[in-house]
Amino acid sequence: MDAVKVGLLGLGTVGGGTVNVLTRNADEITRRAGRGIRIIQAAARDYDAEAINGLDQIDVTDDAFAVVNNPEIEIVIELIGGYSPARELVLQAIENGKHVVTANKALIAMHGNEIFAAAQAKGVTVAFEAGVAGGIPIIKAIREGLAANQIEWVAGIINGTGNFILSEMRDKGRDFDDVLAEAQALGYAEADPTFDVEGIDAAHKLTILSSIAFGIPLQFDKTYTEGITRIDRQDVAFASELGYRIKHLGIAHKTDKGIEMRVHPTLIPERRLLANVDGVMNAVLVKGDAVGPTLYYGAGAGSEPTASAVVADVVDVVRALTTDPENRVPHLAFQPNELSDLPILGMEDVETAYYLRMQVADELGVMAEITRILADAEISIEAIQQKEPAEGDTQVSLIMLTHEVLERQMNQAIKRIEALAAVTAPVIRIRMEQLDG
Repeated sequence: MDAVKVGLLGLGTVGGGTVNVLTRNADEITRRAGRGIRIIQAAARDYDAEAINGLDQIDVTDDAFAVVNNPEIEIVIELIGGYSPARELVLQAIENGKHVVTANKALIAMHGNEIFAAAQAKGVTVAFEAGVAGGIPIIKAIREGLAANQIEWVAGIINGTGNFILSEMRDKGRDFDDVLAEAQALGYAEADPTFDVEGIDAAHKLTILSSIAFGIPLQFDKTYTEGITRIDRQDVAFASELGYRIKHLGIAHKTDKGIEMRVHPTLIPERRLLANVDGVMNAVLVKGDAVGPTLYYGAGAGSEPTASAVVADVVDVVRALTTDPENRVPHLAFQPNELSDLPILGMEDVETAYYLRMQVADELGVMAEITRILADAEISIEAIQQKEPAEGDTQVSLIMLTHEVLERQMNQAIKRIEALAAVTAPVIRIRMEQLDG
């Protein structure tokens, strides 16, 4: 049987890795797919030809639309990233009856509903395993491996840059800005690190995970997003003293009131496996009603780890080329006409516990005032610590851990606390999760 002909958009880090993996493991991939897989054309402007094996067998052009319009190509791999022209290219490929494999989480999170509807109408597949957590097969795990379960919640470290920064701050007592500069020097963070450190990248991924976990349309605009730029090394140290670690988590939770989708710094107990995922590694914890908690760990980015997921998707598409389109695995795990309209909760309706750090005047009665405000808001305190002031200092740090409470109540209490004359700086608030299954 003839090899399946593939077109590739992008020969950067992941694109080059994809060519290398397909070239190096060609025989093994053919054995798994049942047919050979051959990239015949690629579109790219800048690439390192010396780092890519087998490039001499590929027609390289700078016209991406020439690839998606090539009648010989059956599968298009989109690895250029971003919203545009990726959206236009993918939709054109679908219109031409071609299957699509992409690692573009931003594209799927923002335009996935439109793209999947177009693919459904044309009877083609759009595969996107590489869009979430790099080489970890988390999409397949939830969509197929856990298909018997009602998913209760998903919590994950799904951005390696943020995890590297927080790990370095904890292990070496370094400041955020210092570690960010190193992450940029090492290539973990972009020159403009906003997508990573402000949680936007993780929110794209969480939007996708929420959809396949709960059978809801993709709704990136309803995902609460908070970055790690306000995390201070003293918060990292205080959390450790209390038996917690700070991680930048994406959390999706199905409740009686609706679906929570939120990305924010989170204190989790140091004994949890997720708390011990360090450096640039990713990990996703999924709780199903039948299976219980399951953990998926591995490289969340990089040339060949991400290429591993891209090529696996291509193999899946090749296996299903002759399958009746109506009987393929649904894009978002549930049949398209079975997606739910469950409401997405606003952050004020989320219930969680909190770590609070307050900078206060070192004088009598301050702690009593603060605890009275919390009591008035029906917020129960689990633990409280007052740090000794430095010699000659007139201010102290007050640390509190609370039990679970609605964010709305906590917002109101913090507003009252910050209005006190004895409170000399904005209250630092970090949410807490037990993740105990």
